[in-house]
Amino acid sequence: MGLVNGMKLFLNKYALLLGVFVFLVSCTQKQERVVTPYGSVLDSVTVTEEFDLTDIQTSGELIIATLSGPDTYYDYHGKSLGTQYLICQRFADSLGVRLRVEVCRDSAELVNKQQEGDIDLIAYPTPGHIEAGNDKSELAEELKTWYRPALIAEAKKMETELLTVRKVRRRVFAPMLDKKGGIVSHYDHLFMTYSRDIRWDWRLMAAQCYQESTFDPRAVSFAGAKGLMQIMPGTADHLGLSRDKLYDPESNIAAAAKYIAELQQSFSDIRENYERTNFVLASYNGGAHHIRDAMALAQRDGRNPHRWADVSAYVLKLAQPRYYNDPLVKYGYMRGSETVDYVSKIRQRHAGYQGVKSPHMGFHPSQPRKADKRKNKYDL
Repeated sequence: MGLVNGMKLFLNKYALLLGVFVFLVSCTQKQERVVTPYGSVLDSVTVTEEFDLTDIQTSGELIIATLSGPDTYYDYHGKSLGTQYLICQRFADSLGVRLRVEVCRDSAELVNKQQEGDIDLIAYPTPGHIEAGNDKSELAEELKTWYRPALIAEAKKMETELLTVRKVRRRVFAPMLDKKGGIVSHYDHLFMTYSRDIRWDWRLMAAQCYQESTFDPRAVSFAGAKGLMQIMPGTADHLGLSRDKLYDPESNIAAAAKYIAELQQSFSDIRENYERTNFVLASYNGGAHHIRDAMALAQRDGRNPHRWADVSAYVLKLAQPRYYNDPLVKYGYMRGSETVDYVSKIRQRHAGYQGVKSPHMGFHPSQPRKADKRKNKYDL
């Protein structure tokens, strides 16, 4: 990419594997009317907009602008990931400040943000190497001193460990507590109670719970999701669940049911129950915004946006630059394979649970009641 007027490169000739360009925000000056502490007005005061290392440390925040992508930045279950992000986070940690990320649509927006002076750093992948510019600022020198090429491999290794080894800490229990006795888990009575509010078969909620935590009420993910249904602290706040109740089985399941009800409402445009439930499950795992992005792509290509078999293909495609950079996509990159696998495994497990009768219902949920020949409302 050619140099843009006003942009100042601040890394000194590091050939990064990902080819990340990082730019220091240019400093400008402007004339501004200022009211002094004594009440007098100065009509023409030169205000320097340079925001250097000392100012960043005083404010306690380093702001970067970047693009969505697996090598730059993406949100994963409320956890920020991406190689560039993780490197910048370590740099922010070394400065003793928090890191704030602004995700741009394209490189042109990155340039605009740099020119407007709204951010401290810009990072995006591009072929080539990093060249030093004329900037001699404290921040540039600090980054040049701090940076090591080995940080790329270290960041990638950390991300891999987070997404695999340390993804969820949990004790693994069997998917059926007592198959002969028809008991799925110790929490069947809670699934039966709270699934009524969302009109789900309780065994479907049990199947989802096993996928989330393997029935371990103390399960916790690296992103901070907790309990049987892996509720994020922020989601708990939204649902009115006290954070000290996240590990309580009934509170956790009740909150999950409430969240599922919200997702059902947000996908009320999908009229068929079975299909809507697929989209709700996918959104519970991958986020409703990403699922809506996939629906928009499917509709554009003449597929049925209300049919999971059609949309799931685009959920997978959101891991490809061609798709997550498409103008229709508002929320960028997604690890779609995990979400598609999530829905599939829950459906398969639910099918296996469907032979388990509910003592509270007194009938086999796969068969209609004698007084109701309509489609079984639990057949989700």
